[in-house]
Amino acid sequence: MKYDVTIIGGGHAGLEAAYASASLGLNVLILTMPGIGIASAPCNPAVGGVGKGQVVREIDALGGVMGRLADRSAIQYRILNESKGYAVQSTRVQIDKEIYSREAELLVSEAENITVVREPVDSVVKNEVGEFVITTSLGTIIISSKVVVTTGTFLNGRMHTGEEQSEGGRVGCLKSNSLNDVFLGVTALAKRFKTGTPARIKRDTIDFSKMEEQESDNRTPNFHFGHDIYLRHVEQVSCHLTKTNEKTLSIIRANKERSPIFNGQIQGVGPRYCPSIEDKAYRYVDKDVHHVFVEPESLELDTFYPNGVSTSLPKEIQLEFLRTIEGLEECEIAIYGYAVEYDVVDTTKLDITLQSNEVPGLYFAGQVNGTSGYEEAAGQGLIAGINAGLAQLGRLPLILDREVSYIGVMVEDLVSNKRDEPYRLFTARSENRLYVREDNVYLRMYQFRKQLGLYNSLDRYLD
Repeated sequence: MKYDVTIIGGGHAGLEAAYASASLGLNVLILTMPGIGIASAPCNPAVGGVGKGQVVREIDALGGVMGRLADRSAIQYRILNESKGYAVQSTRVQIDKEIYSREAELLVSEAENITVVREPVDSVVKNEVGEFVITTSLGTIIISSKVVVTTGTFLNGRMHTGEEQSEGGRVGCLKSNSLNDVFLGVTALAKRFKTGTPARIKRDTIDFSKMEEQESDNRTPNFHFGHDIYLRHVEQVSCHLTKTNEKTLSIIRANKERSPIFNGQIQGVGPRYCPSIEDKAYRYVDKDVHHVFVEPESLELDTFYPNGVSTSLPKEIQLEFLRTIEGLEECEIAIYGYAVEYDVVDTTKLDITLQSNEVPGLYFAGQVNGTSGYEEAAGQGLIAGINAGLAQLGRLPLILDREVSYIGVMVEDLVSNKRDEPYRLFTARSENRLYVREDNVYLRMYQFRKQLGLYNSLDRYLD
């Protein structure tokens, strides 16, 4: 089995990398874990947000697929920061995670030059002629000229729910070996990172009448420039807002010694800008009221995502504190929250194309680079996939200027500084954010579209 570009990992970064390389006419392999859908949403099934909506539109303008898939699966639309200036206004959609992944699988299956193999990877080694030899746990040998690594949280993944520990990159899934074991010659960051997720609550045990309803906004434009601007592809539903209270936080604070984050069980560093409810309890000791956005995961599932109460506390404590929240007094948990620790690469060892300086031809994108968020992962996947493909074709790399692109800001930040916590993109990271807006994304990306040979009627108009 021989390919021009092999993508290890089939999440949001992996999908964008594969589609970008394939769009250049190359023969592409996605090598991913069994039992996991392409571009699945293991955490909050939402796309966009402050700074992130801009990234989704940049991906779309550069030929990526996240915006297209988000429109096809969006069950609720909102414009964030609408009362503020255009620089910080951002689109956010709640996606149906079942539809999103199905649409991603369909997109990949229709691409003649993308192959999917679902086998865990044991090792990636560069041979004497400069090709990569990839060995899977089933003994399959794959030869590839370029490799893009988008392994997310799976490298040496360990999950925590209270005192319970298990191996895996997410609930119900296998883990991969450590970064150093799989990728010979690549430097891992000395510290491991951590992310987490809240419990999933059963729909028929939630009292929505006690919560503030947030309807879908029919004035929010779609992400993909090729779609009818306000066309909704699936049924629109509401999200709901409730809040924690003094009783909620008192339960959490009373169980500090049982929290893996604080009792020494977890060594990994978590995201400062997306903290768990335990982090909030001890960081903001005078604050007991925190927003909880109760959001549907799918029209087809009976589970809701309580955004704002990510936790790794023991199961019985999770249920106890959730039942103190208005509207959740009788709630039942379908899947308990957990934290996951995983290996990340030292991104200062990557160049501006996200290629490893230590192992040329090997690219890294997504959470393995120490970032958080589907949008950040997809943006990196796009850059890594395009540049792996361009390098294979002997063409000049694509480098986005941070003055005109949030993706450019993110990539430069990653390769310029050693990460000490998971990286999250937001508008304050852009020095030129008054210009880098959602409403002018096509104009900002025009020069890069020309470099990639992407043309439509709007490009001709700009010419």
